[in-house]
Amino acid sequence: MQGILGIKKGMTQVFDQQGLVVPVTIIEAGPCFVTQIKTKETDGYNSVQVAFKDKKESREQKPLKGHFAKAGVTPKKFIKEFQFSDQAELKVGAEIKVDRFKAGDIIVIAGTSKGKGFQGVMKRHGFGGGQQTHGQSDRLRAPGSLGQSSYPSRVFKGLKMAGRMGNDRVTLKEVQVVKVDAENNLMFVKGSLPGAKNSLLEIKTR
Repeated sequence: MQGILGIKKGMTQVFDQQGLVVPVTIIEAGPCFVTQIKTKETDGYNSVQVAFKDKKESREQKPLKGHFAKAGVTPKKFIKEFQFSDQAELKVGAEIKVDRFKAGDIIVIAGTSKGKGFQGVMKRHGFGGGQQTHGQSDRLRAPGSLGQSSYPSRVFKGLKMAGRMGNDRVTLKEVQVVKVDAENNLMFVKGSLPGAKNSLLEIKTR
């Protein structure tokens, strides 16, 4: 098991060995730096804390400045924990690069989907809307009836209604690595991924 942090850079397409077009998402993955190693003896569980993406030292909080200084790492924007199969061999301050992954790997990627704001039921849930004939003037995109009559005289919890859409954590559990460019810290994975451009992605093996 292993993991790395990355930034979504956009989508493109590549050709496989059969000449078929494969849509891919480009991820700037790493380099990440180990800032802390947690063990069952000291923390109750095993994990490796990694940091990614440089941050201005003037914008960092004092406690985190000391944390990074202790690890011998410059301040970073993102900190996450992963489990590594070779945790015993890793040292604080070690560099985690994208070359830990290779083409053909099946990985798990988590990110935050694009926020859509407050949306109606047609966009949020795919409702069909009301009839557009017979004199209707304000029911075209309305949800329709919400509940019952005198009993139970309330709206059931979980009813599909208008509300905030997007900005949710989304995890894709079977994503295929198409190509790894270790020299430029790039990873090409098949298909689309959650989030906007330059959003953070957590990448780990299953």
